[in-house]
Amino acid sequence: MRYGVISDTHDNIANIEKAIKIFKSKNIDTVIHLGDIIAPFSLAKFLRSNFRVIAVYGNNDGEKMGLYTVASSAGSNIYEQPHTLNLGGKRILLVHGLGDPDTTRSFIDHIARSGAYDIVLYGHTHSIDVRRIDDTLVVNPGEACGYLTGKATLGILDIESMDIEIIEI
Repeated sequence: MRYGVISDTHDNIANIEKAIKIFKSKNIDTVIHLGDIIAPFSLAKFLRSNFRVIAVYGNNDGEKMGLYTVASSAGSNIYEQPHTLNLGGKRILLVHGLGDPDTTRSFIDHIARSGAYDIVLYGHTHSIDVRRIDDTLVVNPGEACGYLTGKATLGILDIESMDIEIIEI
């Protein structure tokens, strides 16, 4: 039970195409996108590659109706944040982020410490974050666009082992 995890693609089509190749090479069939997809055409790239996408809106996803229409027409889902999933018997929280990076991290830490989730996935800060808070795995796969850090990354989440592999795009 492995899932692709990506965030902050910001319409970087070249990196989206690279991410698709990586996900296919890892036999991923479901991609979890943690927001800031931006335009429906970017989401459509994932969907035309036959991935099921589970996503939350980010603060820069202004064309929500277009994103929703593209996702739902392909049998995928995009939600307001936060969104809870149950996958492989694990309770997972999907969040893009809230305000500045410090506010986002503080919120994520608080939620993780609550023990309500097995896994908390978030984006928004454009920074890789992989750690455990008590029994909760916390993951930010970093930015897929590579615009702020100069390093584009994504994750492969193994639900059974509760492990994440961060891969540079």
